[in-house]
Amino acid sequence: MCGRYVVTNAVHKTRGIVKSAIAVSDTDNFNANPQQKLPVIKSYTNGKTIESLQWGLTHSWDKEKKIKPLINARLETLKEKISFKNLINNRCLVVADGYYEWKREKIGKQPYYFTRFDNKAMYFAGIYKNHQFIIITMQANSNAMDINHRQPVIINEKDLNNYFNLKKEGTSFLKSYKTPELKFHPVSKDVNNPINNTKELIEELK
Repeated sequence: MCGRYVVTNAVHKTRGIVKSAIAVSDTDNFNANPQQKLPVIKSYTNGKTIESLQWGLTHSWDKEKKIKPLINARLETLKEKISFKNLINNRCLVVADGYYEWKREKIGKQPYYFTRFDNKAMYFAGIYKNHQFIIITMQANSNAMDINHRQPVIINEKDLNNYFNLKKEGTSFLKSYKTPELKFHPVSKDVNNPINNTKELIEELK
């Protein structure tokens, strides 16, 4: 499960990828969490844009908002779930620097911060509906499995167009896709509180 992540300088990072930015700024977010409006890349016939969408899909019938929004979709069952199967062609990419996962330990859950080995930007595969998006997850890479058995599907920049190519069946492309290797380190439990949002959250816990 991916429930928190980091995104900085999203507009700057994507200026060679997108044609325009719509209602999105370069505000750094070191504790991006569900229901926040966050930068994602969408593709149109006239080019790509970076826009602010809300993280989490709500149910249209849940008028009183009693059910928590869905924030992740498992790649393995994407086509089977009623909530997602009609959204497979509504593809987006979530811009990120890295993400957090928690490991169960004797003293409680310890957060870890994950980034690419090459320190490049991350682009999480996602799907969207109206103004909301969700992150697609897969079985974690072998080196990350000890922390959490799930991770976001991460697309390399050179393959972004392939992900947006609707001639390619979305789940088949992702299931055969080799995601980049990751590195990770323990961080402060201050990240547990979504109110905390400073660069210190990603520093390695000594």
